[in-house]
Amino acid sequence: MKKRYFHLFSVCLFLLLAACSNDSKESADMPMEMDSAETESSQDNAALSDKMAEENGEEGAQQEEEKAVEKASQANRKVIYHANLRIEVKDYQQTLENIQSQVTEAGGYVVESSTYQNPEDDRTEGHITARIPQEQFQPFIDFVKEGSSKVLENNVSGQDVTEEYVDLQSRLKSKQAVEKRLMAFMEEAEKTEDLLKISEDLAGVQEEIETITGRINYLENKTDLATVDINLQENDVRISGSSGESTTWQKTKEQFVKSIDLLLSFFSGLIVFLFGNLPILLLLGVLVFLGIFIARKAVQKTKQRDKTEN
Repeated sequence: MKKRYFHLFSVCLFLLLAACSNDSKESADMPMEMDSAETESSQDNAALSDKMAEENGEEGAQQEEEKAVEKASQANRKVIYHANLRIEVKDYQQTLENIQSQVTEAGGYVVESSTYQNPEDDRTEGHITARIPQEQFQPFIDFVKEGSSKVLENNVSGQDVTEEYVDLQSRLKSKQAVEKRLMAFMEEAEKTEDLLKISEDLAGVQEEIETITGRINYLENKTDLATVDINLQENDVRISGSSGESTTWQKTKEQFVKSIDLLLSFFSGLIVFLFGNLPILLLLGVLVFLGIFIARKAVQKTKQRDKTEN
């Protein structure tokens, strides 16, 4: 009986110890599982942070690239500059020569130059059109203004053709690619009909290429060389004294010259009239002489008749 109780007590003790052992094992496994979960969570957060940093880095690089492209486009902008100046100068001929020399030194050339006399005030005026390299555009304008006695008008304008220029470049590359493909097709064509059709298409593409190339060359010329139109007027500068005597003497001389010019004009006109109408005047003179002669004869006959009757 005692043995039975002893065996029963042993079994209960063994079960109690087994249960305690399981509890301690579960409690020991729980921190390990929590540590593993925390480790996985931290790894996920680190991966997410790395991904966000990578995306931010890509966005930053893209923004930097866009800024670089924008700066490059700003530096390579195509702008057509045109200036219109109207100035007064003391010595027209000397100023004109100085401007022409400055155009040559700046690496440009004169497109048009004209000089004429103003009939209203007898002043010398002129016009000159020059093409100047764009980097010398503003220095040349400053030179013209400094060499004048007065700037009457100064207009500067610019036309941005960058978008058109880039579009033409893109269209040119596309047309050249089409031209290359058509030439390859032409080499492979075996039928005459196909060859004629490809030749027709190729001629149209080449014509478009020539048109686009001509427009590109025009824009490059206009943007590389600015156009400057200059109108020059020689101002009528006269020195006058402090008193009115100089002005009176000047007016007297002017009136005297005008009187001489009037007399010369009168005698010149008279001489032209006489010599120009000499045949008519001779004929009229002969007729007048004959008339006077006939009249005298008639008077003499009348007098003789009267005497005879008396």
